[in-house]
Amino acid sequence: MQLVLVRHALPQRVHGSPADPGLTGLGEQQAARLVGALAGEDVTGLYTSPMARALGTVAPLAAALGREPVVVPDLREYDADAAHYVPVHEMARLDPAGWARILAGLLPEHVDVAAFTARVGAAFDGVAAAHGGRETAVVVAHAGVVNTWLAHLLGLPRPLTFPLDYAGITRVIVARDGRRVVRTVNEIAHVADLLAMTAGTA
Repeated sequence: MQLVLVRHALPQRVHGSPADPGLTGLGEQQAARLVGALAGEDVTGLYTSPMARALGTVAPLAAALGREPVVVPDLREYDADAAHYVPVHEMARLDPAGWARILAGLLPEHVDVAAFTARVGAAFDGVAAAHGGRETAVVVAHAGVVNTWLAHLLGLPRPLTFPLDYAGITRVIVARDGRRVVRTVNEIAHVADLLAMTAGTA
């Protein structure tokens, strides 16, 4: 079966605990593009993180498919309980220390990387177990969630290896023998023009 992993679209910058922002207007446009990007897919399952930015991203696709997404709590991001949220394109200016760790491929110091990896891995395994054959399941989650699982699958030393864009698509094939094969990472042709609106503004 195929897992289509989608990073959420552009969220708002918020302060207040827990920081669980919804999408900006631009983020809503990015989310809407997923409908066309995945129009040729025979989607048999739709899953999402419980966080507002993921729920907002999955909504247009769910409406187009006429399918209610399954909320998987363990797909939440490592910052689920944070007191603020800064979109990544603003981090260099507003959170330089956090940005430096991201550039180094590292999660925040307070995150238990092994526990986080185990949590998200179990969540993806649960989704995969619910499907078989040539079925396709779409999972909307977060850059940290997707990156950490990819690092685990590929045996990479850094949990944040790939610069995953808003509404970017990553594909993982789950073979009948249990092997996980990373097929593509961060497909963005469907949102390239919308990503350019925030590029270089950090």
